[in-house]
Formats: sequence, structure tokens, C-alpha cells
Amino acid sequence: MLSAFLDHYRAALLDRAHDLTEGQLNMSLAPSSLTLSRLIGHMAFVEQVWYRERFSGDGFKEPFASLDFDRDPDAEMTLAQTWSTDKLHRVFEDAVLESRLTVQRATSLDELSRADRDGERWSLRWIMVHMIEEYARHCGHADLIRESIDGDVLSRPNKPAVSSGD
Repeated sequence: MLSAFLDHYRAALLDRAHDLTEGQLNMSLAPSSLTLSRLIGHMAFVEQVWYRERFSGDGFKEPFASLDFDRDPDAEMTLAQTWSTDKLHRVFEDAVLESRLTVQRATSLDELSRADRDGERWSLRWIMVHMIEEYARHCGHADLIRESIDGDVLSRPNKPAVSSGD
């Protein structure tokens, strides 16, 4: 059930970018700098944060590993805004697939993450619920941005964000 809800929101986020040009993907709703491309890039990064870096302890991989967050606190968003639509989707889909594999490899949803610097650990269940919350919040942002671009308020979340392989 957690995977199904998470996949629903992953698909909903990509849905808000459906059939938009790169220029439209980079349009913001004043006074914010938030765009659909920035949101999708951010969520690709967040997938790595929670599943790869925090849960598995594997550290970040490119395109996020070399970002300088001291120089730009929104570095993952700034980078995403420079990508083509194809690259944006590819990076997002790769992050989602890796997260799904992490969940599949886990012994249970009660399995704990690696300890962070402060010794804090999270269960995989908590991480998945947190990711649902994160996607739900950002899908609300995406709805507003998309409506401001072309008035589209329809959602097509029946299409999966990334094939789960089953």
C-alpha cells in the first residue's frame, strides 16, 4: 500500500509536466522561483537523500554528488533547470528505480536506516510515509504552477511515473 501511494504521487508530479515545452517547465509562479523542472529535480534528489544516502548509507551519486550546497542551498533545483526535458525525466526515473530496488532488497519495512552523524535512524516504513508526504506537498505546488502555465487542472495519475517492472 505504501508503494502504491508513493507511486501515485510520483506519477502525479510527472503528470503536471505532461506535454510542456522546456520553456514552460522553467516557468515560475511569481513571486516564487519554483518551477516544475526544479520540483522534479528536487524530488529526484530527495529520492537519493532518503533511500540511497540515509537508508543504505551509500552516499550520493551524480548528478548530485558534486553539488555545492554551501554556495547554492537549492543546487539540485538550479541544476535541474539546466537539463533538457529528456534528461530531467531520465534522472528522476533513475532515482525512482533505485529507490524501488532499495525497498525490494529490504528485509522488512521495519528495517532501520544507517545511523546519521547524530546517530539517528529511521525505519523504511517511516521513510516511505515521509516520501508520500513530501510528494503530496510538492504535487500541490505543481498543480498551481501547471494551472498558471496553461490552465490545465486535469490529472492523469493512472500512468505510472516509472514502470515497476511487474
